[in-house]
Amino acid sequence: MNPRIPADNDTLLAACDVETLKGSGPGGQHRNKTESAVRLRHRETGIVAQASERRSQHQNMEVAAERLRVLLERHFAPPPKARRATRPTRGSQERRHVAKKVRAKIKQGRGRVGEE
Repeated sequence: MNPRIPADNDTLLAACDVETLKGSGPGGQHRNKTESAVRLRHRETGIVAQASERRSQHQNMEVAAERLRVLLERHFAPPPKARRATRPTRGSQERRHVAKKVRAKIKQGRGRVGEE
């Protein structure tokens, strides 16, 4: 775990701007009247995580905090190593060439019976 990302939700939420809003989409009157959706914006990085699936604001807060933690892990992760371009060896090229010739001979033998 990255030391720059707090392990507990209270410390993580202290480093964020918490915004509650009304969730959109299907759900009818309950969803349209309550502000149960939660949006967390990490102040240091500007990364945003949002949750609005649950009916409870507290449950959405937990889900959004976990999503933010995953996004922060990805943000603070070291970049992957640069890949070096490689070429096939001469032996593998020759084996591929021989295999293609063998396959071509097999296909040539699939003509119609009685021709020629």
